[in-house]
Amino acid sequence: MTRRRQYGEVANLLQGVMNVLEHFHKYMGIPQIRQLSERVKAAQTELGQQILADFEEAFPSQGTKRPGGPSNVLRDACLVANILDPRIKQEIMKKFIKQHLSEYLVLFQENQDVAWLDKIDRRYAWIKRQLVDYEEKYGRMFPREWYMAERIAIEFCHVTRTELAKIMRTRAKEIEVKLLLFAIQRTTNFEGFLAKRFSGCTLTDGTLVRPSQGSLQHEKKLESPPTSTNPFLEDEPTPEMEELATEKGDLDQPKKPKAPDNPFHGIVSKCFEPHLYVYIESQDKNLGELIDRFVADFKAQGPPKPNTDEGGAVLPSCADLFVYYKKCMVQCSQLSTGEPMIALTTIFQKYLREYAWKILSGNLPKTTTSSGGLTISSLLKEKEGSEVAKFTLEELCLICSILSTAEYCLATTQQLEEKLKEKVDISLIERINLTGEMDTFSTVISSSIQLLVQDLDAACDPALTAMSKMQWQNVEHVGDQSPYVTSVILHIKQNVPIIRDNLASTRKYFTQFCIKFANSFIPKFITHLFKCKPISMVGAEQLLLDTHSLKMVLLDLPSIGSQVVRKAPASYTKIVVKGMTRAEMILKVVMAPHEPLVVFVDNYIKLLTDCNTETFQKILDMKGLKRSEQSSMLELLRQRLPAPPSGAESTGSLSLMAPTPEQESSRIRKLEKLIKKRL
Repeated sequence: MTRRRQYGEVANLLQGVMNVLEHFHKYMGIPQIRQLSERVKAAQTELGQQILADFEEAFPSQGTKRPGGPSNVLRDACLVANILDPRIKQEIMKKFIKQHLSEYLVLFQENQDVAWLDKIDRRYAWIKRQLVDYEEKYGRMFPREWYMAERIAIEFCHVTRTELAKIMRTRAKEIEVKLLLFAIQRTTNFEGFLAKRFSGCTLTDGTLVRPSQGSLQHEKKLESPPTSTNPFLEDEPTPEMEELATEKGDLDQPKKPKAPDNPFHGIVSKCFEPHLYVYIESQDKNLGELIDRFVADFKAQGPPKPNTDEGGAVLPSCADLFVYYKKCMVQCSQLSTGEPMIALTTIFQKYLREYAWKILSGNLPKTTTSSGGLTISSLLKEKEGSEVAKFTLEELCLICSILSTAEYCLATTQQLEEKLKEKVDISLIERINLTGEMDTFSTVISSSIQLLVQDLDAACDPALTAMSKMQWQNVEHVGDQSPYVTSVILHIKQNVPIIRDNLASTRKYFTQFCIKFANSFIPKFITHLFKCKPISMVGAEQLLLDTHSLKMVLLDLPSIGSQVVRKAPASYTKIVVKGMTRAEMILKVVMAPHEPLVVFVDNYIKLLTDCNTETFQKILDMKGLKRSEQSSMLELLRQRLPAPPSGAESTGSLSLMAPTPEQESSRIRKLEKLIKKRL
C-alpha cells in the first residue's frame, strides 16, 4: 500500500496496528514480538520519508510553485502523518508554509519601495489574499485540526515583524511620528482582524513558535484593556470635554480600542516599540505648545468672570490638559506597556508641574506691602469701607478659581497615577509616582487660601489699630458696638460671601479658609486688646460688648450673608470659642477690682487657664497700675501659680521656649522704648 501510495487505507490499517502493538508493549522481551515492533517502526519510517518526498515534489522549496490544486493522495498522506512521529507533521507544515510565503519575501524585500512604512497596508492586503487563496485551493487538503490558515498567518506575522524591525533600524532617521503612528494603527487593525478570524490556539502549541512569542504572551496577560470612558477624570466628562476629545480625533488617535481578549496583540506591532521615542518626543513638544497656548489664552482672555451663583469655575485649560493626557495614556498603552509608558509618565510629570507654576501659581494676584495711604478715619466710615480690600472682586474670584482648579488637578492626578499603574507592566509599577506633582498642587491650594486670609486680615488691620488708639479711659457710657467693630464686620461681609460662593464646589477648603482666618485674626485682636491702656471700668465694659459682637460674627462667619444657614464646622467653632472666650476673660479680669490682692490674683488664675506673669503684667498695664504697685502683685502671682510640670523649671521658662504673639509684641514695645530713650 505504501508503494502504491494508498495512504487512505494505510492510515486506517496503521492506526489499528499501532493500537494492537500497545497491548504487547510489556512483552518486548520476546524475540518475535520485538521483531514485529521493529517491522512496524521501519514501515513508519519509510512512510514518513515517502510522504515528505511527495510534499517536496508537490511544493518544492526551490523554484516556482507548480500550478494545479491539491491531490487526494496528499490529503490522505496528512491522515497518515497524524499517526506517525509528530516531527513528520511539523516538517510538512513547515515546508508548506515556507513555500507559501516565499513570494512575500521577494515582493517586500528591504530595497523595494513597497517595503517602507507608508505602504504597510500592502503587506496586510497580500496576506489576506493568500489566506483566501489557501482556503479555496488547500482548505480540504490539510486536516482541520492542523489549523494551517492560522499557522500561515502567524508565520507571516513573525516574518513581517523581523523584516519591519530590520528596515526601521536601517532607516531610523526617516521615521516621523505621523508615519510611525500610521504604521502602528494599520498594524493593530490587522492584529484585530486576526483575532476575529482565528482563535490563536496554535500560538502556544510549540509548532513554529518564535523565541519572542513567550514574552508576547506574558505581555498579553499583564495588559489591561482600555475603557471607552475617560479613565481618570472624576465625574462624567462635560459636553465641552467630549467636544474637545472629538475635535482631537485626528490621525494619532486610534479609532477603536483593541479588544481585551486579542491573543495576537503585539505579534507584529511589538517591532515598533524601540522607535516609540519618536512618539514620546512628539508628545513632549505637543504638550509644551499646549502649555504655551494656555498661557497666551489666559493673557488674552483675562481672569474668569466673577460667579457668585454656581461656585468658582475650574479653568477650562485644566480639562483640556487632562483630556490630552487621557488620549496619550490610552494610545501609548496600546503601543507598549513597558519603558515607553515610563517615559510618557515623566513627560506627564514635567507638564503637570509647568501647569501648576505657569497657569496657577503664576496667575495668583500679588499682595502689596503698603497700606495704600488709607487713613484710620476713612476706614471707620462704612461708606468708604469698600476701599479697604486690597483685592478686587475679580481678583478674589480668580484666587478661588485657581484654588478650585488646583483641587481638581490634585484629585485627577491621583486618579491618573492609578490608571498608569493599571496599564504598565507589573515590574514597572513602582516607577510610577506622581506624589511630587500632587504636592505641588497642594502648595497652590495652600497659597491660595493664605492669600484670601491675608487679604481679609489686612482689611481688618486698620480697624484694630483704630481700636488700640481710642481713649478707653474717657469712655463715659456703654453704647452700641464701636465703629471699629462695624468696620471689621463690613469687611467680613464683603469678602466671605464671595469666597464661600466661589468655593461652593470645594467646601472643605472654604472651611480651611475660615479656620486659618480665625487663627490669624483672634491672636491679632488680643494683641491689640492689650494695647488699649489705660482703660476705665466703662471702657472695659464697652470692649467686652465689642468682643462679644465680634465673637458672634466670627461664629456665624461660614454662613454670613447666605440665605441657607448651615451649622459651622465643629473644628472652626472650637477655635473661635476658645480664642474669643480668652479675650472676654482678659476683659473680665481688667474689670475686677484689684483689691484685695489675693482675690484678684486667684480670680486671674481661675479665669485664664494659660495664665502667666507676662499676660498678668499686660492686664495690670491695662488697668493703669503703676510699676511699684505691680511688683507686689506679680510676686503674689508667682507664689500662687500652680507648680510647673515635671522637667520644666518655671512657667516663665516655658513661655520663653514657645513665645506667644503677646510676648513678642511686649518685647518689641520694650525695644522701641529703649531706642527712644537713647535717642
